[in-house]
Amino acid sequence: MRAVLQVLLNALGLWLTAQIVPGVVYEGGPIGLLLAGLAMGLVNLLVRPLAILLSLPFILLTLGLFFMVINGAMLALAATVVPGLAIQGCLPALLGGFVLALFNWLVRAFEAA
Repeated sequence: MRAVLQVLLNALGLWLTAQIVPGVVYEGGPIGLLLAGLAMGLVNLLVRPLAILLSLPFILLTLGLFFMVINGAMLALAATVVPGLAIQGCLPALLGGFVLALFNWLVRAFEAA
């Protein structure tokens, strides 16, 4: 049940990101958005820990700001897998990663309350 909720929240976060950030475009229906949420969850589960481990020196040097680059890269990677989701450049990927991180932070804050 937790995995289904996570996919739904990822889909909602991606939809919100596409509405807020110019350059993050989603053209598809709700089923495609759920697939995009699933892809984002799998990318964050499988690839993100390795990316964090390999970029640990940059994360320490930038006092954690390199996490934004990692989030943007994970969003761009998910966009290569999902048809209908497009990232048009590096800046939209960074801003989209920031919006997704902020959305996830807010969800976790309400979850804890």
